Amino acid sequence: MRTVKRALVSVSDKTGAAELARALADLGVQILSTGGTASHLREAGIAVTDVSEVTGFPEIMGGRVKTLHPKIHGGLLGRRGTDDDVMAEHGLEAIDLIAVNLYPFEATVTGDTVTLDEAVEQIDIGGPAMLRAAAKNHANVAVVVDPDDYARVIDELKGTGGTSIETRRALATKAFRHTAGYDAVIALYLSRFDADGADAFPETLLLRQNKRAALRYGENPHQRATWYADVLRDEVSIADSEQVQGKELSYNNIADADAALECVRQFDDPACVIVKHANPSGVAVNDTILEAYERAYATDPTSAFGGIIAFNRPLDEQTARAIIERQFVEVIIAPDATTGAREAVSEKKNLRLLVTGEWETRRSHAWEYKRVGGGLLVQDRDDGLIRASDLKVVTKREPNAEEIRDLLFAWQVVKFVKSNAIVYAKDQATVGVGAGQMSRVYSARIAAMKAADAGLSVKGSVMASDAFFPFRDSIDNAAQEGVVAVIQPGGSIRDDEVIAVANKHGLAMVFTAMRHFRH
Repeated sequence: MRTVKRALVSVSDKTGAAELARALADLGVQILSTGGTASHLREAGIAVTDVSEVTGFPEIMGGRVKTLHPKIHGGLLGRRGTDDDVMAEHGLEAIDLIAVNLYPFEATVTGDTVTLDEAVEQIDIGGPAMLRAAAKNHANVAVVVDPDDYARVIDELKGTGGTSIETRRALATKAFRHTAGYDAVIALYLSRFDADGADAFPETLLLRQNKRAALRYGENPHQRATWYADVLRDEVSIADSEQVQGKELSYNNIADADAALECVRQFDDPACVIVKHANPSGVAVNDTILEAYERAYATDPTSAFGGIIAFNRPLDEQTARAIIERQFVEVIIAPDATTGAREAVSEKKNLRLLVTGEWETRRSHAWEYKRVGGGLLVQDRDDGLIRASDLKVVTKREPNAEEIRDLLFAWQVVKFVKSNAIVYAKDQATVGVGAGQMSRVYSARIAAMKAADAGLSVKGSVMASDAFFPFRDSIDNAAQEGVVAVIQPGGSIRDDEVIAVANKHGLAMVFTAMRHFRH
């Protein structure tokens, strides 16, 4: 145990500070403090000693310099039994406990409007220095950075008159985690203003995410899981959505909802995306979201059961009722929901309704992460776009305007289907989706099989492939099913053979020169 005789309290977040200081004072602890915290404690009737009185040096530069002094850092870093002589020689008194939290940089930069100068002013210097010093010397000093830990420390002090090594070590770990996260947010924020390095992959990868929710379990019940959210978020996401009603979101709900939202937000016209196990099972664009839902559902009614449904327009009552009267759905996502839609959905108490708010078409730069043994793979998000002017017609027959529209629609969908991916589409709606097969021809056959099971005809549809065709078999299969046009990246050593087969069957084929693998 380490007895606490002298403490320093200097906090930006003053939650519980007076209660902590009062408890310390009642135990006979001398309290040092600075600036606004000292005033706050005095107003609460607690006697404090100004740090400037200890250092013999005034707070200067508007409070920028106040604790950066040997009388403070020597008191924090001094090792009991090792540095006693040097401390006595220089008149340094030990500080046994500090309660310090930092300027609100994170809250400042995540606000609605903030200038770079305003953000920089919220970079704390003295606070992190004290936290690191005390945490380094946790064999002797207790460092409290989180107001939620005040009660734990007070209880231990009242019970024993000191702090245990177990408590000090746990608090030190929390302090280092806090300062590391604090610096990470600063670095991530300032990188936005680095014209040369904002989008570059740094030598040291910094991530700062806060715990958003503890989950019941992970992908499977035997796996533990927690949901973290990026601190610096500047576009619509599941993490920012409001859950209007329904059960707690599960790990799989969040993953599938993210896939559905990412897919639906790329469409400008009213659209519906139904996702099951991270793959779109049905996608459609139409004049209304009700019509879009009807057509997306028709693609694969079997897979739609227990799926995630996303819209890029506010959910209305008619669409909401069509859904709940027809199928079981885990989650519905939309920018908003009318009062009538909310009332309709409330009839299904467990159904999760998420509203995200409106989103901008423009998307900010972002990275994707994939965990591998011993590290992370990091890549740019797949925001590659293809327009009609980017298409290269490689067959004798050119696609007509309606076919080009459907080819581009299918290309937008196939990007979100697990590779090997095949999508059949007609009139801006999916007809069949084949996902995640080891052979592309099997994906094509599965897409046709799903269409047949749903009572849909592939005849007259277009086909999108996320990567080139290594053999002619998928083209022969598509022609047999009645496909009239194909969109694919091209780039196979057998492109000439594939093009010749398309010409033989009278198909139109376009190359994008862009691949969309999704693993």
